[in-house]
Amino acid sequence: FGKDLTGKTFAVWGLAFKPNTDDMREAPALVVVDEIIRAGGRVQAFDPIAHETAPAALKAQGTNLDHFELTHSAYDALKGVDALVIVTEWNEFRTPDFERIKGLMKSPLIFDGRNIWKPESAKKRGFTYFGIGRA
Repeated sequence: FGKDLTGKTFAVWGLAFKPNTDDMREAPALVVVDEIIRAGGRVQAFDPIAHETAPAALKAQGTNLDHFELTHSAYDALKGVDALVIVTEWNEFRTPDFERIKGLMKSPLIFDGRNIWKPESAKKRGFTYFGIGRA
């Protein structure tokens, strides 16, 4: 995508700093969401628990929430996006409906920041997949 993300929309799965909490202290999602928005992109995010604490934490750090939408489900976050970014390894993200994911996205591009999926499995299903620390 380059440094200019104008016109691009990203789904972000997971906002809390770890699963099973709404704690946003030092959450990687704070940086990820802010950087996408600062580069001109939009974010559609889902977190099973941090739906109240995440927007408050983003606002407190000065993130422009005009380009941020919190969705009601992981699949809602995927509607029309250019890429999916997985930031927190919630169990419900480990075994998704890959065909549904692909059908909702503009392009089947995944950045898996927690390595919850096997690259070869995602690639076999037609996704372009990038995992942290993986070739």
